Amino acid sequence: MSDPYRRTISRREALLRLSAALAAGGAISAGSIFFHDRRRISPTARTVPDWRTNEAHLPPGAVAHGDDPAANVRRAIRAMGGMERFVRRGETVLIKPNAGWDRRPEQAADTNPEVIAELVRLCRHAGARRVIVADISCNDPIRSFEDSGIGPAARAAGAIVAAGSAIRLVRARTGGPMAGLDIMGQLLDADRVINVPVVKQHSLSLATLGMKNWFGVLGQGRARLHQNIHHAIAELAATFRPTLTVVDATRILMANGPQGGSLADVKQVHAVAAGIDPVACDAWGAALLGLDPRRVGFITAAEGRGLGRADPRLLKDLGTG
Repeated sequence: MSDPYRRTISRREALLRLSAALAAGGAISAGSIFFHDRRRISPTARTVPDWRTNEAHLPPGAVAHGDDPAANVRRAIRAMGGMERFVRRGETVLIKPNAGWDRRPEQAADTNPEVIAELVRLCRHAGARRVIVADISCNDPIRSFEDSGIGPAARAAGAIVAAGSAIRLVRARTGGPMAGLDIMGQLLDADRVINVPVVKQHSLSLATLGMKNWFGVLGQGRARLHQNIHHAIAELAATFRPTLTVVDATRILMANGPQGGSLADVKQVHAVAAGIDPVACDAWGAALLGLDPRRVGFITAAEGRGLGRADPRLLKDLGTG
């Protein structure tokens, strides 16, 4: 049976998309054509849910170290009380990786596939009725999901993979820099959402982590958010409130992000963080890049809005398993 997102585009269609983007005055890098089919957009405006659970007594987060990414996921989630605290039987869970780029796992431009697969297994074990792994890629979605390993790993673990033309775009009631942008319908339909970024350097925002990972749920036109990127990322964090943030630092991209390409830019860290404080999780990831979290604009902006605390020390370090 063929995969639902296996839609190819012709060279002519790709050139037409590129010409349209350039005609609109949008800045676009080579290999970053937006591959979504806008004809699937629903006209009905939707409200963005709050996917958090009432777990205020839990620690902000936990970090596990070790050579096995799946084991790191299990230990970090266990320290947060286990996936059963966050996923209820019969629920639909959406896992949002960074699957934006046509890169191999060792290039650290996308979330590690073993991290995604283990989260799928944990959600299924907790009783989730469906687990969907979805992202709106910058590069071709078929190649991005396949070459990164995320697609095969997610499907093997029991998830539905939604990408490319399988993504439904819907109108949503959003304001600020997101006004008028369409949002992934599968996200809005989910009972629980797990945001799973990879730690990367970024030329504009200094780092791309959990809060910036929400770019990948937005439809065409999201490039305009780069004009005031730190404010836009904080706005995204205020709009999308996930059940959990799981930060993949198995391999991190120290330079030439967000796409990367050279293995010389990759650092092996072998760690995974899981938490309910997205600001603290991003602060932890920023520190891995050698950044002072309080000098990263979107992190301090998010803290200023009461979305979390910009202190990586809030995440309990579990050491090496």
